[in-house]
Amino acid sequence: MVTRKLGIWRFGATAGFAFTAGALVALAAHHRRYAELQLRVAMVERTERQAVLTEQQRLQFSLLCKAMDDADLAAVYSTVVVDSPTQRRQYLFAHGMYTNALLAYRTGVVNWEELHGHLRVICMNAIFREYWRTHTDHRASLRGDSEEARVGRMVDGIIQDLDEADTDEWWVVGEPPAEEEQR
Repeated sequence: MVTRKLGIWRFGATAGFAFTAGALVALAAHHRRYAELQLRVAMVERTERQAVLTEQQRLQFSLLCKAMDDADLAAVYSTVVVDSPTQRRQYLFAHGMYTNALLAYRTGVVNWEELHGHLRVICMNAIFREYWRTHTDHRASLRGDSEEARVGRMVDGIIQDLDEADTDEWWVVGEPPAEEEQR
């Protein structure tokens, strides 16, 4: 009788182990599928955000074009004090260049280091630097941990590096701050 009970116990234990192993394999497969679905959802959300940002940029560009063509509208679009309608249009154009670079980063067209390179080129222009200095108060209202605030600090750093550089080779001046340091 003992032999019979021992055989049943071995069979039951083996069956229990097999069931547990099967359940763990099924759970692992389910977990892998869930992770894949999470990744797909994240990709769809990122694509949707990029589409919304792009559409917003189109609207912004349309308003900017109208403001550049009409001095009365330009006075509404930009509230900084300027010396002439020409200077206002230049500031509007500088703003368009900056927001275009910012959008390229936000939508993943350029990475952090590439953004730094694009902004370094833009910051070489004296009119852009004047625009940037004039709009310091506008940037002060940004939330400190926002993407735009981080990019703004990058521009501030680029301008400072260019001002302090001992070389005419502007394209080698300054390194982009680590993206993590900016968050």
